[in-house]
Amino acid sequence: MDSIYQFNAPLCNNNNFPLSQLKGKTVLIVNTASKCHFSAQLCALEKLYQQYKIDGFTILAFPCNQFDKNEPLEGMAIKDYYQKHFSINFEVFNKVMVNGPDTHPLFSYLKSHTRGIAQNRAIKWNFTKFLVNAQGQLVARYAPRTKPESLHNVIRSCIESTATTKTPTSGFSSGTSMVK
Repeated sequence: MDSIYQFNAPLCNNNNFPLSQLKGKTVLIVNTASKCHFSAQLCALEKLYQQYKIDGFTILAFPCNQFDKNEPLEGMAIKDYYQKHFSINFEVFNKVMVNGPDTHPLFSYLKSHTRGIAQNRAIKWNFTKFLVNAQGQLVARYAPRTKPESLHNVIRSCIESTATTKTPTSGFSSGTSMVK
């Protein structure tokens, strides 16, 4: 079965990050941009990350400059900007292409498994969000206008479905819920 675990991507410090490191985690993948009018969502994303990271949830930010050139920064300058202005602590990757012939393979995979606005596979703007379950399978795609705080229930559901499949030796017994 294919999953996000087959992909690697460079972090903003150029270190390679195999997504297979995320096995067992619920993941929200977001194409971001520092100068986008949706960039305030980074604060809300950080709140989600802080609330659910202990439960095996993480966020991956993939900066993209394809939409109105909203990400002029490069490398560590992107992460530094995100930390300074939005206090984020989740992983930030190097800039990627999310559409066109140079699309990063991860985004090709995500787009091939879901459709966005008007049933189109192309990503239309920054802050498109992809929720992935603990098995690395795409659960849902959310439009840029979807506020991160509206995703609590679906994130909780993904985390709980993972918790119910864990063995008793992992700290969770079958049927146990992790609702906060």
